[in-house]
Amino acid sequence: MTAVDVVVGRVGRPHGVRGELSIELRTDEPMRRFAPGAAVHLVRSAAARPGLDHWPVERTVTVDSTRWHQGRLLVRLDGVDDRDTAEALRELLLVVRVEEDEEPEEPGEYYDRQLVGLAVLDASGQRAGTVRGVVHLPGQDLLEVDVEGGRRLVPFVEALVPEVDLEAGHVRLADVEGLLDDLEA
Repeated sequence: MTAVDVVVGRVGRPHGVRGELSIELRTDEPMRRFAPGAAVHLVRSAAARPGLDHWPVERTVTVDSTRWHQGRLLVRLDGVDDRDTAEALRELLLVVRVEEDEEPEEPGEYYDRQLVGLAVLDASGQRAGTVRGVVHLPGQDLLEVDVEGGRRLVPFVEALVPEVDLEAGHVRLADVEGLLDDLEA
């Protein structure tokens, strides 16, 4: 099986003087991805381009420890022992290599790579577009859908996207008027 690179976080500002890093999470499974002993790759944002299975790695580091502090994940990486070293890593992406067929631990959850490229069907089963990407916002995720004449953002909640069928290669939208239509002026 092939492995693919998945962004699981971005290095934020250092916390304290001993090299702890605050992490801006890009994963729903932080304790799985940042478990002590896990290998993570540091990648510059400009190098992480969609369509590539593997991105140029600055360096690979091992997670020493993790802890939560005021709602933010703090991570200590092997070899990052002071604030200056931690500051030099700021803004780098944290990437892990996962098997292409790996699935989330929780049922009803999906990785972005599983959703991108799926056909989008309307409530009657007619093809309405294609999932181009997933936009992660604090309140909820959005499916970025390519439709005839442009792109639309659809809240990725069960009430609006009641069916995700990976084997059949589609998501089905609820019967909600205007979900993929242009707003009228």
